[in-house]
Amino acid sequence: MKFIPHKYQEYAIQKILDTPAVGLFLEMGLGKTVITLTALDILLYDMFDTAKILIIAPLRVAENTWSRESQKWDHLKHLKISKILGSRKQREQALRAEADLYIINRENVEWLVSYYGNKWPFDTVVIDELSSFKSSSAKRFRALRRVRPMINRIIGLTGTPTPNGLMDLWSQIYLLDQGERLGKTITGFRDRYFIPGARSGHIIYDWKAKKESETAIFEKISDICISMKADDWIEMPECIDNIVPVVLSPDAKTKYKKLERDLLLPMVDADIVANTAAVLSNKLLQLANGAAYDENRGVQEIHNAKLDALEDILEAANGHSVLVFYNFKHDLERIHKRFPQCRILRKGVDGNKDIADWNDGKIELLAVHPASAGHGLNLQDGGNVIVWFGLTWSLELYQQANARLYRQGQQRSVIIHHLVAEDTIDEDVMEALQTKAAGQEALMAAVKARIEKVRGS
Repeated sequence: MKFIPHKYQEYAIQKILDTPAVGLFLEMGLGKTVITLTALDILLYDMFDTAKILIIAPLRVAENTWSRESQKWDHLKHLKISKILGSRKQREQALRAEADLYIINRENVEWLVSYYGNKWPFDTVVIDELSSFKSSSAKRFRALRRVRPMINRIIGLTGTPTPNGLMDLWSQIYLLDQGERLGKTITGFRDRYFIPGARSGHIIYDWKAKKESETAIFEKISDICISMKADDWIEMPECIDNIVPVVLSPDAKTKYKKLERDLLLPMVDADIVANTAAVLSNKLLQLANGAAYDENRGVQEIHNAKLDALEDILEAANGHSVLVFYNFKHDLERIHKRFPQCRILRKGVDGNKDIADWNDGKIELLAVHPASAGHGLNLQDGGNVIVWFGLTWSLELYQQANARLYRQGQQRSVIIHHLVAEDTIDEDVMEALQTKAAGQEALMAAVKARIEKVRGS
């Protein structure tokens, strides 16, 4: 296929060529991969400005997306790619191969840095999904930080640089400019731009950005980062959000309410912190979906209302492919039992075949965990219907998962069905997603509100 870049893509390519350390904060669907590959090809073969290139990506993206994208475009088909994946022996063999681009999953960054030590060979590094390096205490960040002085060019790609707030930016920008713009330490950054929020004694649980911080931070990084939204640059088909109310039978509703009360009643006078809220929320979401793990990891079934709703959607789809997102293993098992034709997105080579079959229209129902489809999977050729069997509090995960179908190249309106069990925590999650307030604070607020409701009942 011939690549005819949009104006914004031409601008982004030139930005990479002109800026040794650059962050491309491009919304999903704008073509970050082809932009970057095109720039790397120019740096390698036209400008001779780089010798050895490393791409760091989520595992499934490392396995599939970059190689698939390079073979899609005529001007990139000559690029040789070596995937540093698999066993230690396979990774070492891949490092010895002659290639233009070396691709590794982010979980093996620490190993790679240790493998080379002070003889780090990659003068150019691409971090696909830079926001996965948002934690300054993570091993992958610390490892890459050690070799950053030996990297001449670095490109950070993400559509969501601040999934949990401005605090996430420090480590990402540090990897780009080694602390030149936002400071050398996370402590200095925090003290400069934030004030303490909730605390317990001397422990501060969160920090609130000062009023002027967002403008000041973005001005600081504006020379090396560009941010673009899809709606501003490309015409996309319509995206239709559809809430499917799932009504529980009287027996199922009574059972749900009893289990919810049994779960929350002991917490009435407890101090609810983030970890506790997450555990309680997960249990409540399981109940809303129709089943939950008991204390022996057995599965206690409560209702099949969401399975019935999914069956209605499949029938209405009339043979067209449907992508369903699930949260829990028992949800997947129940979906597969009800719908034997359901294909489960696998890992590795098998997963690549699943992706190809989906895009070829050979799969009627594909079940995917949103964390496995968060970044880089191009599924827009295979269908336009999404069903959220179980909802998520992560707005970033939710948006990234939807973007597997609603992205550049999609030819049809995308319909996103949300199965929302009435009078359950599903309604709280759906409201948070709709107002883009989903996250830890919304989760804690919802759980506390339900505990108060139990107290008053």
